[in-house]
Amino acid sequence: MANTARDTGPAGPRATARLQFHAGFTLDDAVPLVPYLAQLGISHLYASPILKARPGSTHGYDIVDHNQINPELGGEPAFRRLSAALKAHGLGLVIDIVPNHMGVGGSDNAWWLDVLEWGRQSPYASFFDIDWDPPDRSLSGRMLAPFLGAPYGEVLASGDLTLQFDRADGRFHAQYFEHRFPIAPQHYHHILQAAGDPQLADFALEFGRVGLHQRERAQAREQAAALRGALSARAETEAGAAGIATALAAFDPKTDSGRQALHRLLERQHYRLAWWRAAADEINWRRFFDITSLAGMRVELPEVFDATHELILKLYAEGSVDGLRIDHVDGLADPRGYCRKLHRRMQAVRPGHPPLIWVEKILAPFEALRTDWMVDGTTGYDFMDEASGVLHDPEGEAPLTALWTESTGRPAAFDEEARLAKRQILRDNLASELNGTAAALKRVAMRDLTTRDFTLTGLRRTLTEVLVHFPVYRLYITQGGRSAEDKRILDWALAGARRTVRATDRPLLELLDAWLGGEPPRSLPPVQRRERLSAAVRVQQLSAPVTAKSIEDTAFYRYGRLISRNEVGSDPGRFAVTPAGFHASSRARARHFPRAMLATATHDHKRGEDVRARLAVLSELHEEWGAAVRRWSRLNASLRKELPDGAAPGMSAQLMLYQTLVGAWPLGLAPGDEAGVGAFLERVAAWQEKALREAKRRTEWAVPNAEYEAACQEFITAIMAPERASHMREEIAGFAARIAPAGAINGLAQALLRCTAPGVPDLYQGTEFWDLSLVDPDNRRPVDWEARRAALRDAAAPDALLEHWQDGRVKQAVIARALALRASRAALFATGDYQPIAVEGPMAQHVLAFLRGARDQAALTVVMRLPARPLGDSALPLLPAAEWRGTDLLLPPSWHARHWRDALTGEGQHARGDRLPVGQVLARLPVALLEVG
Repeated sequence: MANTARDTGPAGPRATARLQFHAGFTLDDAVPLVPYLAQLGISHLYASPILKARPGSTHGYDIVDHNQINPELGGEPAFRRLSAALKAHGLGLVIDIVPNHMGVGGSDNAWWLDVLEWGRQSPYASFFDIDWDPPDRSLSGRMLAPFLGAPYGEVLASGDLTLQFDRADGRFHAQYFEHRFPIAPQHYHHILQAAGDPQLADFALEFGRVGLHQRERAQAREQAAALRGALSARAETEAGAAGIATALAAFDPKTDSGRQALHRLLERQHYRLAWWRAAADEINWRRFFDITSLAGMRVELPEVFDATHELILKLYAEGSVDGLRIDHVDGLADPRGYCRKLHRRMQAVRPGHPPLIWVEKILAPFEALRTDWMVDGTTGYDFMDEASGVLHDPEGEAPLTALWTESTGRPAAFDEEARLAKRQILRDNLASELNGTAAALKRVAMRDLTTRDFTLTGLRRTLTEVLVHFPVYRLYITQGGRSAEDKRILDWALAGARRTVRATDRPLLELLDAWLGGEPPRSLPPVQRRERLSAAVRVQQLSAPVTAKSIEDTAFYRYGRLISRNEVGSDPGRFAVTPAGFHASSRARARHFPRAMLATATHDHKRGEDVRARLAVLSELHEEWGAAVRRWSRLNASLRKELPDGAAPGMSAQLMLYQTLVGAWPLGLAPGDEAGVGAFLERVAAWQEKALREAKRRTEWAVPNAEYEAACQEFITAIMAPERASHMREEIAGFAARIAPAGAINGLAQALLRCTAPGVPDLYQGTEFWDLSLVDPDNRRPVDWEARRAALRDAAAPDALLEHWQDGRVKQAVIARALALRASRAALFATGDYQPIAVEGPMAQHVLAFLRGARDQAALTVVMRLPARPLGDSALPLLPAAEWRGTDLLLPPSWHARHWRDALTGEGQHARGDRLPVGQVLARLPVALLEVG
């Protein structure tokens, strides 16, 4: 089912601009940027999450209150001011929402604290995805609280975990640094009995009766609230305060008796305090990946959906918000059901305004977003992969693979590296999730006499093999079973598992095939149906984080054949995308998701869009690059430090370091500029530390290897030392300068493709200038907005700025003029046909072109690709027109003999018959956007 085009917001979604909000950049800080964004051609501001997050959050994805705009961003008053500014300039607002998880721990999330206090009796117990009956029977009816910085016994003995009383609301809680662990009201009597105050002794008796005789939990909560109010009042008296102080002293962990008393009290709670490292093996609630401070939500339940979307839908209903971006949709129990429900609710609260919904979804190269979700498309990672991939030369694949394997000894195929990473993630990071999912499958097995003898251990082994070979994030099984696409994917995983699973476990593969939608759950009796669906959901909610953690957050940092292809949404095993492949994807997007986002940079990217564009040049200059890497490795061999576990850095880390230095070297930075080089190397060192830890080979976040990390950082300093006789710094800078002009052509091509391909172009904050950022937090550094405003005010034509291309203004000018054409011909770009344009001549492989046509209007996009060899040593990112001699664009019949105008330069272009000479079209810029009609 295709999604037909429609208007949403003030002028329909033409282009979005993503801004990252935090305490250092608030909603009020965005207000002065609105006129600039409007002038640039943006139709919708696209905001990172704006609801209340953990204090100090730099990203907003750790929401603690879904019913409040984040005070650190300025709260509702600042939101109203930004909303007014957007409306005044005709802009809409898209906001990022987080239905999959909430921030937990600390003392900020009232729902979470209530579950800790009341356990299964909390009205919010069903909000969080908690297994109250896990395989570990010691956690039956309880939840693991793995927030301690050391083993529980050590923490208890240290005195850092203390019992405290909040006089304002009459509550007792255990405090561990920023973490608050409420004491269940029924257990206040253990505390108050030690007070030595007759009145407090009466309170002790009353608290001990809370919930004993009330069948309704609401009555127990009312009784507890009344008692806490009275206790708070008593604590205001001198005798009451003294009694409570005496009671707290009896639980002082600095004394043996107090420590024992505190331990006994904590053991009675609805949670079990634990060392944070215990989470990987024992946690009994779903997390976001392996992040214990983010707890999974059950948004599939109506009460949870309502509670988490009330404010969002209110803002949408009143017109303050025009569209939503759904974070991590694959984490949900039922992504399709959620998206369709959200669509219906948005439609109901704002009739006549078709909802606009984008989902953050990573697609494999062979995978397509399901067309029945009632969404407008993805957030653009798939386009980011295509736009970058088509700028890579496939001829570089074999030599760069050889360079990688001969230098590192690592696998040539990315898939092999990915499978190794998946095994490690399942073993070390998500073992508890694997155990819980295997237990759900064991419950299914126990329902049938013919399967009950299959063991939990066997099921876990078999499930591990299936997940290791899983080619996508997840399946989408429903009560009706699975789709043909899901069957194809599962067949792929099962085929891979058959090659590696133990022979005795092979029968389990057939069972998993049946249990995971092969037998539609709706055909089963109710109890079996629930258990099958529950197990299927657990498998799907495990496969997604396993894939993400092992691919994006592990294998991407291990496999460095060419790191421009190691990007979110990309498969590093697919070295390049052909022009035909790019056109096919664009046509499919125009047909099914004409409003899908088109991104080339995001807050989550591994490296900036123009770092990738520059590194793509290495696919063309693979011989030069190979020679340079071999030379540098030889020159720097003596600077590696021998450690017990091998030399530091390892060769894979070393090759990725060289690519990072060359790819991100700042434009115009002289190797003799000590301050500038020092600042750049600080950024590279921060990237390297993250990269080494994410790779999880010789160091990791859980157990940093300080000696190895220090040796790797010293290596950077040593190889780039200014006094080195080898002049490594100059060689790195020289190679970066050598490929920078071709990289700039790629960057301009990528920008124009984003602005004109089917979909809605998304601009990540500040990347209208060159984006040479690295992985976060480097890609979230403050933006020099004043420089960008000044450049746009000058309104210079991009061809006039090309001579000074290094300052980035030419990129901004190309974007601004392309978006201006989108605004003036909105229908053409929203609904126009997509036609690949054939190119003939000796330079045909260096051109990518397509036409957007509607009735008597057309826009023709032409970009240079694979520019390095034709460009040679030119310092200007422009190929002389004579070099294009004999290479022509072949126009479709309906557009023969037309007069075209380049929207970027204003220059006219006349087609003689069915041909447009490329040398004429790309005479002044390496990209062109021609219009007619």
